[in-house]
Amino acid sequence: MRLENHPCFNEGACRTYGRIHLPVASRCNIQCNFCNRKFDCVNESRPGVTSGILSPDQAIRYLDDAMAERKDISVVGIAGPGDPFANPFETIRTMELIREKYPEMLLCLASNGLNLLPYVNEIVRLNVSHVSITVNAVDPSIGARIYSWVRSGKSTIGPDEGARILLENQIAAIKALKEAGVIVKINSVVIPGINLEHILDIAKKVSEFKVDIFNCMPYYPNEGSNFEHIKEPSKEVIIRIRKDALKYVKQMHHCTRCRADAVGLLGEVPDKSAMEKIKMYEKSKTMILLKEEGKKKIEKRKEVTPLIAVASLEGVLVNLHLGEAVQLRIYKKVGSDIVLDAVRDVPEPGGGDKRWEELSDIIKDCSHLLVSGAGDSPRRVLLKNGVIVHEVEGMIEDAVRSIFEGKSINHMIRRKPRACGSECEGKGMGCG
Repeated sequence: MRLENHPCFNEGACRTYGRIHLPVASRCNIQCNFCNRKFDCVNESRPGVTSGILSPDQAIRYLDDAMAERKDISVVGIAGPGDPFANPFETIRTMELIREKYPEMLLCLASNGLNLLPYVNEIVRLNVSHVSITVNAVDPSIGARIYSWVRSGKSTIGPDEGARILLENQIAAIKALKEAGVIVKINSVVIPGINLEHILDIAKKVSEFKVDIFNCMPYYPNEGSNFEHIKEPSKEVIIRIRKDALKYVKQMHHCTRCRADAVGLLGEVPDKSAMEKIKMYEKSKTMILLKEEGKKKIEKRKEVTPLIAVASLEGVLVNLHLGEAVQLRIYKKVGSDIVLDAVRDVPEPGGGDKRWEELSDIIKDCSHLLVSGAGDSPRRVLLKNGVIVHEVEGMIEDAVRSIFEGKSINHMIRRKPRACGSECEGKGMGCG
């Protein structure tokens, strides 16, 4: 593992070594006023944009394809399109799969830092060498102008208190990462009229924590965002700010504002064939298996009927939280029919992760678990044991059939209530 081969942290490596970002983190825990995360926008090259969302298993197969086609990939990163630690289970599982298959590969993460601290030990365990944290303000009053809301735990908090909590968590995460020996880059989005004159304060503050490099990222106007009327800062302004900030911390000069599904050398034109491949992987697991395992393995796989577990009150709807379930209904597909195969008891409450390890063993022949809700611990343990947990609502048959047939169930994802108590009518990203 050669740390100097990271193209984002080492300008000398960016013309020789490339990176690949795996878009497995769909959710975000803050709403920035400059961000409008539109998926499948192939002509845009900026953070928050991707052609699709991959599961951890899909991501590792996509990575295999990319590694076979390109010999210049030195680092794999997770940079959204949301935040890796708003999606900790998908993020950690993806990194585990990468580390198992590519032990010498550099791993990096890009986060807003809000929920990073609880996962520092996991970052160290998985030998993640580089972490980028976006810090746009070290004064909460300025941060309150940048963020519409911040989600702390299960609460959505307004900009004033949210900006304060975000900053506290960012500082704690940076300190912990540096104490653990992780290389840290700070990204600051330079927004004219908002934080442009505040960037030096950010650089001075983060230099106290011995961060390794500082990246002044010019704001990019995003149509539909609250800041869409603000113009991008000029190159001359960015050069001046970087020169002044260099007094406090080493500067990055070659950032290209990468997409969440970027692949190849920095500055390359976005690879539309790679974007199409991501769409393919997202759309159909069957196509992935056909390509990866070959017809013989597929035929052998058909001999073992895959199963899907469901938490339901009455056997018609997915409408039960996993923590309240005493039984799970197990379904299989027979011909064109969805059939109830068994009903299995759930372990008694208590015992922490041991309970969910026992449940993992009970449904070890199931590839998916459908529930109306699930806590962090069961999601983490079940995912580690190969069971993907989906929080959905609707007819059991519709959801189970869609999974068996490789179709998306995004339209069935359970939306969280707004703070005001009404159901969210947006994209499930929280209240504005």
